[in-house]
Amino acid sequence: MITINRKTKETNIELALKVNSQNPQVTIDTGLPFFDHMLDQLASHGAWDLSIKMTADLKVDDHHGIEDVAICLGKALYKAWKEQNNHRYGQRLLPMDESLSMVAVDLCGRGYCVTNLPFTMEQLGGISTEMWQHFFYTFAINAQINLHIDNRYFSNNHHLIEGAFKGVAYALKEALEPNQTSTTTKGVL
Repeated sequence: MITINRKTKETNIELALKVNSQNPQVTIDTGLPFFDHMLDQLASHGAWDLSIKMTADLKVDDHHGIEDVAICLGKALYKAWKEQNNHRYGQRLLPMDESLSMVAVDLCGRGYCVTNLPFTMEQLGGISTEMWQHFFYTFAINAQINLHIDNRYFSNNHHLIEGAFKGVAYALKEALEPNQTSTTTKGVL
């Protein structure tokens, strides 16, 4: 189990992560129920044991807490994927009712993120929809992975973001599968 703790003037995050879990155990309390729901989808569908306890200055807004969880989760994922040889690449075409998202990931050591999440609402579940792109970007940079999320079409904003989280979960699950051989011709990632 990898643990990451981050305490600032704005947030206090306690996070524990184990990937490739046979029976995922998920306990999340960020004070933002919709964020908890999305993180639960990521962990449950990705086969992770994940525990997150967050206190943040939510009276100000949702930015600091969501960003700091993304930092911690990214750092934990980086440690997890560096511990073993992995398949490295993962992808998922994920339907969520009328929404369709494509996700691709590379565990490469070069953090980068491209997202296409064309929300039609400014808030969803009490969270600014602009925060989802920022969450994925911050997560990818700290995990040192390439992450691409492209929504092809949707009509329901909830399905748009939940499909993205589930797509990321399944792409990471594939990429994190243990592999006996190196997946780079460079010799090191």
